[in-house]
Amino acid sequence: MLIEAYDLEVETVPCEPGAEEFAAIVRLQTDISPVLPYLNRTLRGAVYIANAPTLTWKKGGRNIAFWPYKIAIGHLEDRAEAEKVARGLVDLVNRTWERREEIEPDHEMRRRPGPMDVYKLLPRTNCRACGQPTCFIFASKLVLGHVKLDDCPPLQEARYREQREELADLLPEDMPAIGRPE
Repeated sequence: MLIEAYDLEVETVPCEPGAEEFAAIVRLQTDISPVLPYLNRTLRGAVYIANAPTLTWKKGGRNIAFWPYKIAIGHLEDRAEAEKVARGLVDLVNRTWERREEIEPDHEMRRRPGPMDVYKLLPRTNCRACGQPTCFIFASKLVLGHVKLDDCPPLQEARYREQREELADLLPEDMPAIGRPE
């Protein structure tokens, strides 16, 4: 077992007035950076930076970040949920570590595509059907994880099928969001 004990810090996150949202930090006594390449191999949509070392992942609408001595969790409803999610993530790390002989570690650094990479694959009609003023702004928000491919009606048309498939490969649905949507 890699993680035998941890401390959990839970705090409210200031966002919209009246809406309570919590975030948690799982403080570890053990360096988990050796397990990150194994998690990178097994967690779809994870973004791994080997030289940092960090791994971010989105699961169940929550942004999760793994660092050598902590795990950060966002978008939690309350302390009870924080405890449950933290326990699940610690179990995930421990199970992955125990299975490391069966898993090929992946040290490849994954990066997000840039807005221009995404824009080139969009229909570029500036039709505003997605709710954004331009396709480039839609591409920028897509890269940040603030909108989804399904939000672009023209992409659902048969003539854009190939571009949609390329975009789906480029932008996994479970890629962690960056920042807060405006």
